[in-house]
Order: sequence, then structure tokens, then C-alpha cells
Amino acid sequence: MRTLAQLVTAAAVAVGYIAAWLSIAAGAALHDRDAFLDAPAQVAAFRAALDQRADTTPVSNWFNKHAAPDSAARASISRAYGHATTGDFDGARRDIRDIDTEVMAGQRTLEERSAESWGRALPWLVTDVPLAAAALVFRLRRRTVNAKTVALIRQYALAKRWWLRPVFLLVSGLCWALLLGGTLAIYPIARGGRIDWLAAVLPTLPAGYYGLRYARPRTARSAAAVLRSEDREPVLYLRGFGDDPASAVVDRLPSETWMQSLLTVHTREEQLIGALRAFGPVIAVGRPGERLPRLGAARFYLPEDDWRAGVLELMTVSQLIVLRLGEGPSVWWEVEQAIAMRQPRKLVILLPGGRWDLAARLDKLLCKPSGSKPEPGKWTASVIVFDDDWTPHVQAVGPAPGETNVRGTPAFYVACALQAALARIGVRKRLLYRIGGSALPAYGKFLLFVLAAALVLGIMRTIFPG
Repeated sequence: MRTLAQLVTAAAVAVGYIAAWLSIAAGAALHDRDAFLDAPAQVAAFRAALDQRADTTPVSNWFNKHAAPDSAARASISRAYGHATTGDFDGARRDIRDIDTEVMAGQRTLEERSAESWGRALPWLVTDVPLAAAALVFRLRRRTVNAKTVALIRQYALAKRWWLRPVFLLVSGLCWALLLGGTLAIYPIARGGRIDWLAAVLPTLPAGYYGLRYARPRTARSAAAVLRSEDREPVLYLRGFGDDPASAVVDRLPSETWMQSLLTVHTREEQLIGALRAFGPVIAVGRPGERLPRLGAARFYLPEDDWRAGVLELMTVSQLIVLRLGEGPSVWWEVEQAIAMRQPRKLVILLPGGRWDLAARLDKLLCKPSGSKPEPGKWTASVIVFDDDWTPHVQAVGPAPGETNVRGTPAFYVACALQAALARIGVRKRLLYRIGGSALPAYGKFLLFVLAAALVLGIMRTIFPG
């Protein structure tokens, strides 16, 4: 059903966009037809000007503006105007002897072109109506799936200015364009030895990079908005707030050049959450009082003195609970509650590297010890999932000790381990291709903005053709 909804929505948008452009063209043709209805009066004014040996420029300009380029009437008026400007008024009268017939022919031509334009637009408009209606039905249905969860989260939602996100989405898209365009342009410019161009292009790279660093956190959607846009139950990402700085690291591969590293702006959490979106929208409790939400899981906020009830309810409605072990009583209270729910297949444990103490503490809570061995020096060393009888399955996170051919970031290896671990309990999801797709939504939003701006410009030019 979700795939069908996506296909119908995409078709509705594509057909609607084509219909909009065809309608703009039809509107312009209709405007041209209506504007040329005044041609007989203009012809009368031209004749009167010839009789009075007055200036014929206004009428000539009117025909140049409103008559079709291939109009015989326009050509006749142009020739007559040329003779009138040299004082040959008799020649000008000869030029317009058939002007009435030519004006009527021009009006018929514009009427036919207007009808043809609407004939092209109407089938697309008619086709888009049921598609748009179906897309709307799917959207309304999607909003009902997580309605209770959204209602819970919105009780504590922070007030935000509605225009901030669209503005920073635009800024983010422009920064991406600067960063990508500068990176693509710098190689041929450098190879060509154009130092002057190189000096002009180089500043676009840091401008785009730091512009993204500033704008992207301000484009983050709230958990309520993310849930309303999905018809799948959420994935709840739980961790200690103290782990956020390590999750906000932007990793780079040893093989990356300095310019390639500029295009790497997505944090560990963003990449991991990108993989987890294979299941559904990923939400997480935000740190109380934080000025901006972290990038990655969509944040929601709970009262500091009564957060446990909200977390328990969200654990119940979530299809998957991904829990990163860490310090603090809150994390271990969440572990205990997740185990007490007796739904082992929906629990995924992420074990940090080198934390044997956390592994031992977890084993004390489990019916069957996991026996995990968290290798030191890693952001995440092991992924632990469970069978229906709480039998743990431990998947070590790569790369293996001594491996020199590092194929991805730490988040990539966590996603590999997560995919392999879930497959061992019969849950098969393709997570890896989503790791590298974190930038695609930004490119897509910028492209949509450009297309929408072009459409608005076309509408404005039709309404105000002058």
C-alpha cells in the first residue's frame, strides 16, 4: 500500500506539473486572443492618423505588441508605418487596403491557437484530478496511522516560527549548489591554469560547507511532522544524552581527498538513522533545553519531571526500539522496561566499543547472557538482537582488526552489522544503500524549489505580461 501511495503521489505531482505548464501556455494564448480584439479600433485610429498626417507610432507599437509575429495585419501596419514616417501617406493607405480582412484572419488564428492550447491542457488537468484526489486520500490515511503518537508528542512541542524551515531549506539547497558546483568546477579550472578563475571559485567551497553546517540543523523536522508524513509505525532510538557528541562526529575515509571531505557533511547519527528509515520514521527524545535539535532522528521533547510515561507509551507503539547502551540510570531504566515488555524481536542493542562493564551489566539483566566482546576503539562494537525466547544474537561491527581496506564510515559498518544481525532472526531489510543517500533529500528539495519557482514565474508572466 505504501508503494502504491508513493507511486500515485508521484504521478499526481508529475501530471499536475505538466498540466500547470500547459495551462500557463493556454492562459497566455487566451490573453493574446482577448488583447487582439481591440485591433479594429486600432486600425480605425491608424486611418484617422493617416488622414490627419499625425503620428502613427502608438498604433504601430500596439500591433507589434499584440499581433502574432506571423500576422499579415502586423506586416501591413509595419509597412504602412514605414511609409508614413517618410511622408508617403498614399503609400501607407495602399499598404492597409486589406487590413480589415487581415485583422479578421488574425483574430481567427488566435482563437484557433487558444482552443488548441486548451485542448492540450484539459486532458492533463482531467487526468490529474483523480490522481490528486487519490493522493489526498492516501495522505489523510497516512496521518491517521500515528495520530495517537503525534498527539502525545505535540503536548510538549516547542513553538517555532513556521517560515524558518522553508528559509533554511532554501539556504541549504544554495549551499549544496555552491559546494557541489565549486567541487566540479575546480578540477578543470586548475588543469587549465586559470589562476584568476581559481581564486574566484575556491571561496565557494568553505562558503558552502560552513553555510551547510549552519543551515542544516535549522531544517530538521520535528518528530510530529515526520510521523504525520508516514504510514508506518515509528522506530524509537534511545540513548544517553552524553552519547550525542560522539554521534555528531562527521567521519571521513582515509582515502578521501580534502575536496571530497568537504562533501562529507553527514554525522554518524544521520547515516545510522538513514539506514533505520528502512523500517519507518525514526524518533528520539531530545535533550531538554537544547537550542537546536541534533541531526539524525527526529527529536521530540518530554518534561524533565515526567518523561518516563511518555517513553513507555512510545516503546509500546514503536515497531522497533534501537537502544544504545551508556552511562546513567535513565538508560538502564529504559533497558529494564524494554526487557519487561516481553517483545524481544523489537529490541536492538548497540554496544559501544571497549565497554566491557556495560556488556556485563546487560548480561545480568538478560535471561541468556549475550557473551558479547566489545572491541575497543570503536563507536559501536556490537549489535545485539533477540529471538522470541530471548536468545541473543551478537554481530560484531567491522572493520575487523588489522583490516586495511576500509570501505566505509563507522556508521556504514554499524548498518552492515545491523542488517546481518536482523537477518539472523528472519528480518530482512536493505539498509546499506540508505547510508550514502543522506544528501539526496537535500538535492531533491532544492530541485523542487527550482521547479516550483519556475512555475510561479510562469504564472506571474501570464498574469502580468507587460
